[in-house]
Amino acid sequence: MADENGSLRSIFTERAALMSVAFRMLGSIHDAEDIVQEAYTRWYALTEQERLAIEAPTAWLVRVTGRICLDHLASARVRRERYAGEWLPEPLPDDGAWTSAAPRDADPADRVTLDESISMSMLVLLEAVTPAERVAFILHDVFKMPFAEIAAVVGRTPVTCRQLAASARRHIQSNRHRAIAPDQHRNVVAAFKDACETGDFDALIKLLDPRVTVISDGGGKIRAARRPIHGAEKAARYFLGLLRRDFGQEVAEAEVNGRPGLVARLDGRVVAVLATEVRGGRLTDIWMVLNPDKLRSWR
Repeated sequence: MADENGSLRSIFTERAALMSVAFRMLGSIHDAEDIVQEAYTRWYALTEQERLAIEAPTAWLVRVTGRICLDHLASARVRRERYAGEWLPEPLPDDGAWTSAAPRDADPADRVTLDESISMSMLVLLEAVTPAERVAFILHDVFKMPFAEIAAVVGRTPVTCRQLAASARRHIQSNRHRAIAPDQHRNVVAAFKDACETGDFDALIKLLDPRVTVISDGGGKIRAARRPIHGAEKAARYFLGLLRRDFGQEVAEAEVNGRPGLVARLDGRVVAVLATEVRGGRLTDIWMVLNPDKLRSWR
């Protein structure tokens, strides 16, 4: 029983790690919580003898979590096709919980990969690959799991899993842009906030890339643009109609998914969270989450 108690302590201390895996696969805190709970339920469904026979309970739970996520991703795609307007991953507050799964002796480059994997740009890119590609890429490239173990999760051979991860990696590398220094990114976001609040259209145009894309997610519960907004002029007019100071809401800078962003509050309640991407000193992508169901972690 002592060995089992030790295993129980181990798996519960690894809940944050399981949440980190599940969120990166699903882009939803609520869904990740359900998946992790289901993984623990399957652990407790084992007999005492079966649990004691598992040499690495945490690794077992990670594999089970990955398999459940793989099944969930297929059904999630069907649900998102019926979603009202554009679907975005949930924005995360900067509380450190989502990068705490990094090994203590991790190489700094690996730590950057772990941090980057929760950025809104990365999560959006991952939506375009297949569920099997996403699972293989996250488990291998982010969490450094060997392909032999990933094969047990995906139900494919190790060689096929390597190909799946490589396919996802090619998609991401061809569409991803290297992040700029945080201070530079933060300065652009701060200037964008000031221009919106003061209604300075000309300043706003200069801060937006001519081909900027704005995606807003209201989930059919809050009014939002049903389709992406493209172009600096259209985007500037859109935000001037939303973030002017005289509209009574408070807009503050915040870390969103590990990158500089903005949070809008009305009467002290968070009503919108904006994640951003900056290149060449201008905003190229703005993802605005308005769906209240996706803002629970900001309360």
